[in-house]
Amino acid sequence: MARGDGVDRISVRNVNLSNAKINNTQRHNEREKESYTNPDIVPERSENNIHFKAAADDYEKVFAKMEADGTISTRGLKDGANLYGELIFDVNSAYFHNHGGYEFAKQFFADAYKAAIQIVGGEQYVLSAVMHADERNRAMSDVLGQDIFHYHMHVVYIPVVEKQILWSKRCKDPALVGTVKETIMQVSSSKKWLSKPALDESGNPILQKNGKPVLRKSYSVLQDDFYDFMRKSGYDDVERGERGGSEEHLTVTQFKVAQEQRRLEMLEAAKEAARSEIAGLQDEKADAQQDAEDARARMNELAPKLKSVEKLAAQFSADPEELLPEAGALETARTYREKKAKPILAGIVKILRSIYHSYLDLLQRFERLQKKYDYEVPTLTNQLTAAQEENKSLRAIAEDYDRVCRAYGPERVEATVEAVRQQEEAKKQHAHIFRHQYERAER
Repeated sequence: MARGDGVDRISVRNVNLSNAKINNTQRHNEREKESYTNPDIVPERSENNIHFKAAADDYEKVFAKMEADGTISTRGLKDGANLYGELIFDVNSAYFHNHGGYEFAKQFFADAYKAAIQIVGGEQYVLSAVMHADERNRAMSDVLGQDIFHYHMHVVYIPVVEKQILWSKRCKDPALVGTVKETIMQVSSSKKWLSKPALDESGNPILQKNGKPVLRKSYSVLQDDFYDFMRKSGYDDVERGERGGSEEHLTVTQFKVAQEQRRLEMLEAAKEAARSEIAGLQDEKADAQQDAEDARARMNELAPKLKSVEKLAAQFSADPEELLPEAGALETARTYREKKAKPILAGIVKILRSIYHSYLDLLQRFERLQKKYDYEVPTLTNQLTAAQEENKSLRAIAEDYDRVCRAYGPERVEATVEAVRQQEEAKKQHAHIFRHQYERAER
């Protein structure tokens, strides 16, 4: 890809795909959709797309047939595993425009397809290879005053590695145990893209201080291999793209838009969390209001009785002995007070006090719920309003991001954003290692 410095750079990206995603990939690559989210696709030009290998059938059906024939094996794979891979070969649009356009692009990607066959391990594992010539580069077209198309190639394949199956101890012939029973081509994205040891000029592994080999990331190896192949094929006026990932691969506008897009995504998540919290609080509010209504209805019903209760409670709160009448003529005063009046009045006072305290507890609980609602709901509402305002401003930035996608192509913008993320992660790891070394030196 071009960085705006006049240098043409080639790149290849690998995307791992599961069964859940392969259908959409097929419909996009084979132009089977009725409409596309990318507004720069010109359906009238789809007839100019070139198949270096056309799909024999639906991708899934071809996969199933190859598995049934024993060409590939899914032995040991978990449900939902990545069964497919897609290589996307790309160069900046200006490179093809300056070299003759469509005819030059056809030859370039015909040679790139040869590299793809080597990368995947054989043409039998390629399901489809198609060069797209129907995606208009809007930015270049506007500048040059003519239609400029962004040529690139999609290669969908099955990632396989050779695996030897050995005879187990359950084999009846002891001499066969541990020997090769059969060799299969196992479908495995993770093993296909294992990192490889870095080698020095003599071909020996480069070692770390702890004696372990320095590993080259598999996708970095992929970029190197493709670049070397194309240079040997005669394309010596292109450079390798995006080594290590850096903001340098982005224009200032692209980098800012990518950063703002990430902020927008974080804001959307925060806004959704605030909405969820407010919804939960509103549910609590509704429950509290219902409890309050029930309490009010009950208090209104008991109000006349409670007034009498309060009066009685106050009246009988004194020592029961002071409230008891004198004994009648038929029994002694002592017997009357101790065995009849005093126990009865003491029980009444205890019950009335309990009722009165329960009433006070209910009233306090309602007041606490009302205060919680009055305090928390306005605060969260204000937070949601602020989030909505910030979201509104960021949507304008997101529209700029969409414009960049249309101008440079979604694949290249996605690749540059990924490059920035990798660079940020590398910086974090570097800072962590530096801090760790510094702390060790301090000790």
